[in-house]
Amino acid sequence: MSVPGGQAWTVSRYAVVVTVRLTTKGGRDAIDGIELLGDGRPVLKARVRAAPEDGEANAALLKLMSQALDVSARQVSLVGGATARLKRVKIDGNGAALAATLEKIAAGTS
Repeated sequence: MSVPGGQAWTVSRYAVVVTVRLTTKGGRDAIDGIELLGDGRPVLKARVRAAPEDGEANAALLKLMSQALDVSARQVSLVGGATARLKRVKIDGNGAALAATLEKIAAGTS
């Protein structure tokens, strides 16, 4: 899904870093597409059932991203926003392939 103003992720040869807006206690674990923040930045919307206590929501987000992108859990790490609603998640692997998968997920065609 192309969003005016760019993508919710940056791609390098060996990784993708995704900006995620996380909703905790969201009733289900899911990725809900792309959203534009008030300042125009695109983010990937995600929700998890876990509460934001003791790192449970962050762990649930990393597991969700791992499953959605079909990569091992050790390839997914939180690189920013541990206690914030906006987070930066790094996924190691083929950057171009991961970006293509993210495009499908964001468009709802995964």
